[in-house]
Amino acid sequence: MNDVRKHDPYAVLRIAEFRNLQLSRFTLTFAIQLAETILGWKVYELTHDKLALGLIGLSEALPFILTALYSGHAADTYNRYKIINRTIFILWLCFAAITFFMFNDALILKTHGIWPIYFVIGISGIARAFYAPCLQSIVPRIIPRELYANGATWSSNTWQTAAVTGPAFGGLLYGMLKDHYHSDIAEIGSFSVSLFLIAVSAYTFNRLQVRENPPKEKNESLTESLKTGLRFVFNKQEMLAAISLDLFAVLFGGAVALLPVYASDILHVGPQGLGILRAAPFLGSVVMGFFLAFNPPTHNAGRNLLMAVCGFGLATIGFAVSQNFTLSFAMLFLTGVFDNVSVVIRQTIMQVITPDTMRGRVSAVNQIFISSSNEIGAFESGLAAKLMNTVPSVVFGGCMTLVVVVVTYMLAPKMRKLKL
Repeated sequence: MNDVRKHDPYAVLRIAEFRNLQLSRFTLTFAIQLAETILGWKVYELTHDKLALGLIGLSEALPFILTALYSGHAADTYNRYKIINRTIFILWLCFAAITFFMFNDALILKTHGIWPIYFVIGISGIARAFYAPCLQSIVPRIIPRELYANGATWSSNTWQTAAVTGPAFGGLLYGMLKDHYHSDIAEIGSFSVSLFLIAVSAYTFNRLQVRENPPKEKNESLTESLKTGLRFVFNKQEMLAAISLDLFAVLFGGAVALLPVYASDILHVGPQGLGILRAAPFLGSVVMGFFLAFNPPTHNAGRNLLMAVCGFGLATIGFAVSQNFTLSFAMLFLTGVFDNVSVVIRQTIMQVITPDTMRGRVSAVNQIFISSSNEIGAFESGLAAKLMNTVPSVVFGGCMTLVVVVVTYMLAPKMRKLKL
């Protein structure tokens, strides 16, 4: 009987608070992914500069990194639920500002360029730096320990499903509105949908039962609190190796920032094709996520993680050299398949090893490695594409991912042998 319960793929979904939390996360992620797809296309349409796409990521990553450690401390010190409510509201204001810029592009964008957009994205980066560790800290408090792996799988499925449908819907909505109306209407309509969904996310999140943070074991200064979180991560070889693998795989192997270039100049598929390409890795992740719900990858976690990151690098190289839309979609799909294995294993490691009083700080360190690597990886992709041209830069990134796998295998024996 116990074995049946342990392998029940839907166990965590029977917890109402977990469902509400994931619904809030879904709508927020959907809105952000939709808006980022349209924003990337608009920036490239205005500038035709690959580096400008990379600067979108950098403008979010730098504020995120600068505030992430403090946000982790805040998540362990102040009420996590109140912090999330405020960050969702700030994100709503950021998207409202970008909508205003689109509506008044002749006055703002044509006068000041796209720098106002970079500034607002920077503000959203700060908000997301506070949102992420609080969210990760709440999940283990509303589900039992034996469901951590199951919860990590469905949390990943929620995010990936939103990330599939958001870009696809954004590309289709943009293309449909632009075909029938002025281009400004397409942009404003897309961002208006995002604003509405962020509001829905806030409403759904407020249906959770508010809990106070667990008391800290001792009163610490801000500096000591931050040091404690960093020491904990760097003293756990399994956690550090798992985070580092994800960091360098995304940093070097991520091609998402260059998708507007592929869609416009290489595959010639327009904004609708861009939406489909952006959705491909997330679709692959969703498919793998449902498979992992029935077949958890945690028994030989270390081996599975290394194999997944290796597969991610190979699929990135395959995408780089493809000039066929279907093949490009398939390779991006595979990057999502392999990435989800990595995400589930890493999140499970963090939830199992981390004590409740340190979840915010440890999650913040993880976010510096992982979430910021997406944005810094976008900058690296844009810069490398400008210096090396698009295709060679993505091939280089995939090869570097394979090198990272080999180095981790050699230097982290505890990671290699890890079983959860």
